[in-house]
Amino acid sequence: MLFDTHAHMDDRAFDADREALIAGLPESGVALVMNPGCSLASSRNADALSRQYPHVYAAVGSHPDAADEVNEDVLEEYRKLCKLNPKIKAVGEIGLDYHYEDIPRDIQLKAFRAQMALAAELDLPAIVHEREAHADGMAVVDEFPAVKGVFHCYSGSLEMARELVKRGWYIGFTGVLTFKNARKAVEVAAGIPLERLVLETDCPYMAPEPFRGKRNDPSKLYRMAEKLAEIRGLSVEEVHRITTENGKQLYRI
Repeated sequence: MLFDTHAHMDDRAFDADREALIAGLPESGVALVMNPGCSLASSRNADALSRQYPHVYAAVGSHPDAADEVNEDVLEEYRKLCKLNPKIKAVGEIGLDYHYEDIPRDIQLKAFRAQMALAAELDLPAIVHEREAHADGMAVVDEFPAVKGVFHCYSGSLEMARELVKRGWYIGFTGVLTFKNARKAVEVAAGIPLERLVLETDCPYMAPEPFRGKRNDPSKLYRMAEKLAEIRGLSVEEVHRITTENGKQLYRI
């Protein structure tokens, strides 16, 4: 059985079949799912899904694309949600995204720091989205040494991944691992300790081969497990067991 450590099941892409899809995941080999929030609205939805399904857990937070919504009122609601629902296991998805820069960098950094501070206050792991912001991302991590968590959909170098692992962080891999041009992801997956590696779909995005370009969902996580088994010279069963245990350790489940 697998643990999809990052799946946006509250996304509108699942509006037509969400209930049937989530209910059927254990039969498709996915025992656990972490649904992170990307905004206040999606964090509320993630909270609701975790209450509805025993195998779904949640995180609350504002993605860098929603960094401009982060203020004291939003942080207080996240704080309350975390305290009211024991199935909320992390603060996230938070971080920095300098690819499009729809939100100015200073606003992203302010929101990232505020939510890392919330994770420190609540003693929760953080789910970090970091895209083309490697130096600033590491600098913020270093400001909050008590906070650990996962850099999801990891896009950095092997050197940076090793530095994160030294600090107690996990590295998350999506369907990108299966892409023909995924040299960097494969290098990182081969070069970090197996006990610090988790698998995720980041659905409905990042569908693995041979589903690339289609809607992704947790039932496709097996493809990442197969690729990781190939990279590390392990059986698929071993990858299932190890990455599921890693996810449970990450989120203290």
